[in-house]
Order: sequence, then structure tokens, then C-alpha cells
Amino acid sequence: MKHLQDFRFIEAVARAGSIRKAAEDMNITASALNRRINRFEEEFGYEIFERLPRGVRLNPAGELLIQHARAQKSDLARLQSQVADLSGERRGHISIACSQALLPYFLPAQIARYRSDHTGVTFSVNVRDRVEAERELSTFSSDIALVFEPRHLVDFEVITSIAQPIHVVMRAGHSLAGNRTVRLRDCLDYPHVAPSRQFAIRVLLDDATKKSHFSQFSPIAESESFEFMRHYVLHEDAIAFQFPIGLDFGALRGLAARPLSLRDVAPGNLLLGQLRGRTLPVASAKFSHQLSQALQSLAV
Repeated sequence: MKHLQDFRFIEAVARAGSIRKAAEDMNITASALNRRINRFEEEFGYEIFERLPRGVRLNPAGELLIQHARAQKSDLARLQSQVADLSGERRGHISIACSQALLPYFLPAQIARYRSDHTGVTFSVNVRDRVEAERELSTFSSDIALVFEPRHLVDFEVITSIAQPIHVVMRAGHSLAGNRTVRLRDCLDYPHVAPSRQFAIRVLLDDATKKSHFSQFSPIAESESFEFMRHYVLHEDAIAFQFPIGLDFGALRGLAARPLSLRDVAPGNLLLGQLRGRTLPVASAKFSHQLSQALQSLAV
């Protein structure tokens, strides 16, 4: 704990890529910050920054140090939350990296439910794609992640996984709305809007289309906003695609949603996970357990 303030300075410099910029961000002088870094390196016994013509960057020793610092901060947060639990305060902060589909309905309900018993706990909810979510876990920027099919699972420890079949979203009066399930080839006969290629839905749709021989997946519009796509189909005889966890079937208001046939497109896997080997703070661990139970009930 002696060097926690030093670690904060080191992280700021690493993030800014410059002692001068980091000093401006922290409202201290560059010379004072430079002396603090130099003094730490002398005590540590090794240089941690590579000095460049236009700034600095962490060297391999610095990368190892910053990982240690983040782990130490996480351990301290876990200890503080355990002490808070002992005293009955139930405080803490939970940071979540999540796919966009979790924002409208699932996470607000789960966070409100948790805070009804733990009013001292605060949250950060950050929209991240699969790659970004795992990166945030590895840097301790997020405690848990709730994302569809991360590309890299090296450091991602899966807590719970449920399958989510892709749903076709359309106007309630659309000709496909009368079907219980929808075939992909029928969807491609209509104008369609789709997520950008970093989203799991788009990956699954592209893969399914490549394996078929009846058409190409050529959206008339691409977007990073599922809200935009859901509203767009109200203005044209078009269709959109979304995972059901991002839909409220009782409040679609002029829209209909039907599952794509599993014969055509594989379901997406929604994964709740954390950094492999990390012991979560008490609040994050309890909330993760609540999420796991809620997801399992959806699967049933």
C-alpha cells in the first residue's frame, strides 16, 4: 500500500504517453512528477519507462509492474468491501463491460434489484465489444463482462453462458410477422439493416450467408445502434436483427419480433465472465452471482 500513490502517477503517465501531459491532467508540475517517477525507479531498482523523443512508454518491466499495481488495487478494493460487509455498510463499486443489448432492459432491472438491498454500492456500466471487454478485464478497468462470444478467451473465465437465438424485428404488419419462425432466405428478399461487423449478430449472419447459396447479405444500412435499427423498420418495409435479451416483447409498439430458424443461423452465446484467476471484490462477486441466476432463469 506504500506505493499506491506512485502507481497512480505511473498509470497516468502510461496512459498519457508523456510526463508533461500526465502532469497537466493531474494538475501538478512536470518536474515534480518526473522526480516522483525517478525516485520510484531508484527504489524499485529498475527503469520502468522507455524514454522516447516525444514522450515515454512502459518497458517490459513497467508492464509487469502495472499489472501488479492493478492486482494490488483490486485486492485492496476486495478487502475494503469485506470490511464494509463486516460493519454492515455494504459499500463498493462494480464496473461492468457489456454488450449494447444488455442496456435497455436486463441490466437496469438487475442493478435496481441489487441496490434495493445494497444501497451503498455504485456502478459503472460501459458499452464494449467482445475484444474491448476482455481488454478491460485484463487491465482491471472492469470487474465483470457480459458480452456475446468474445473473440479471445485466453483471460476470460466464463461464469455462465446462455444461447440467444437471433430475432427478426419488423413492422407488426410485415408479411413475415405471421410466421412463428423466419427463414434467412426470406429475410434477404427484403431490405435489411444490420449491425456493424464488430457485433456478434453480424458475424453470425455473415457466416450463415456464406454457408448458404441463395443470396448475399447486403444491408441497406449499417449501424452501431440497435435502437436506430429498431426504429428504422417503422419507416420502410425493412427488417432488423436483434438478440431477445435486448427486446421487451410487451412494449414493441407497432413492431413484431420473430426468431430466425436455427436451421439457418446459429444462436449467439451470451457469456458472463471475469478475468481468469482474479478474486472479485465482495460486491462484484455477489452481483455476478445474481446475474448468473438471472441468466440461467432466462435459459430455462
